[in-house]
Amino acid sequence: MRSVSVLNDVLGPIMRGPSSSHTAAAWRISTLARNLLGEGVAEAEFTFDPWGSWGVVYDQQGSDLAFAAGLLGWSLEDARFFDALKHAPGEGVTISFRLEPLPWATHPNDVRLRLRGQQGDVLEVRGRSIGGGAIEMTAVEGVDVLLRGDSEELFVEASPFGLSPLAELLSSHGPVAHDPIPARDTVLFRCTSPRTPSAELLTTLRDMPEVRRIRTASPFLHVLRGRPLFESAEEACARSLEEGKRLGALARASEAQLLGLSEEVVDEEMRRREQVMTQAVLRGLRDEDVAMRLLPPSAGSILRAEAEGRLPLGGISTRAAARAMAAMHVNSSMGVVCAAPTGGSAGVLPGVVTTLRQDCGRSEEEILRGLFAAGAVGAVIATRATFAAEEAGCQVEIGAAGAMAAALVVEAFGGSAETACAAAAVALQNTMGSPCDPVRGVVEIPCHTRNAVAASCAFVCADLVTGGYANPLPLDETVDAAYAAGKMLPPELRCTARGGLALCPSARNMTLRR
Repeated sequence: MRSVSVLNDVLGPIMRGPSSSHTAAAWRISTLARNLLGEGVAEAEFTFDPWGSWGVVYDQQGSDLAFAAGLLGWSLEDARFFDALKHAPGEGVTISFRLEPLPWATHPNDVRLRLRGQQGDVLEVRGRSIGGGAIEMTAVEGVDVLLRGDSEELFVEASPFGLSPLAELLSSHGPVAHDPIPARDTVLFRCTSPRTPSAELLTTLRDMPEVRRIRTASPFLHVLRGRPLFESAEEACARSLEEGKRLGALARASEAQLLGLSEEVVDEEMRRREQVMTQAVLRGLRDEDVAMRLLPPSAGSILRAEAEGRLPLGGISTRAAARAMAAMHVNSSMGVVCAAPTGGSAGVLPGVVTTLRQDCGRSEEEILRGLFAAGAVGAVIATRATFAAEEAGCQVEIGAAGAMAAALVVEAFGGSAETACAAAAVALQNTMGSPCDPVRGVVEIPCHTRNAVAASCAFVCADLVTGGYANPLPLDETVDAAYAAGKMLPPELRCTARGGLALCPSARNMTLRR
């Protein structure tokens, strides 16, 4: 089982909205494919299964733009992002999208990508988005693989004769596997390593007569170099008591060990994410800075009404909710946000973080540790379940974010690891079975208000557990139950816009703005 990294898989990527599964992951798949091609792209054909999620929403979610940006070698934060498809022909790149049954597809976010390079090379890969921006490349040239973007990849295609010296040479770089490519009468060697292939190794490979083609790809994630300190909430709580560390400090140390980085470097990475969250809230409160597909901006007006005493209740929970909506306004406008743990839930933690700072007087250090605690809860969820609403509904996206936010609040106020995990469990228990039913296939209705409610409830759940509610169902068991319930949802209720609120007559009559 692959270890889950807080920075790679939970609080991140820093991305352009609206969807980590459909925008960030699309960029990552095409970027990895372009790297493996090893030359500029001339033609790219993307094929989606018509019954999958991508086949339904790739246009509404900006997946087509993200795929194109990756092929062009642009970052997701590039200001030219919105013109990627228009810019591609000027770069000599022809891009097409097809809907066609994919008999091998086992996931709603499977895609086949066929590339032709500007020097004539061709490449076919299969990939999938598995939630929160995470991807898996599952086949290269028809050979089963498992690439995630967190290691150095080396592929060598060779004639099927006299392969022992080649295998021995590659084994000096890392573990080696190989499979035949019958259509070409060749063998594909693949080697995964945390190290970049040396120039000497590549030169030697090119000089070997049996070698026909070499492909490499560098990671876009932090390379995993160790093991985490815990992989379940039960382990985290036990280790916390043993070492006298709260959940945030334990998660920080675990992440440093997993990535082979100093705790200071890990802190800086987390600060960057916190800054993106804060900027998203500030931008979303300015109506002129957002342009959504369905909703008019409302976060700023809610905050103003609260400040003027015009709301029935108001208070910290309402302010957290409005700020969460502000970050989602930016996400829906394809602005830059931090997936936390997904694009569809990118408002919850920013709403809570800014409220802790502005209304609760929490320090930068307390907020930073809170984010690590949130990351620990997210890592438990990712290890035991998924962040993909396409697989298990909204409870594994906004529900997961609400659980993480509850732990963040507890940590920021000095609570124990056990209390943080209990608050997270209570938050998740109150989102069990929730469908993912985006109106018109875009991440706005009901996503914005669900983010708002989750941010508000994070404070309530933290209060309940801190005040004495004895949660009888541990976080690990709650995650397992939420995942099982989500898997029982029919496909119509898992991000396809074919059920739930998406079928309300008013929803179906809404017009998308460009």
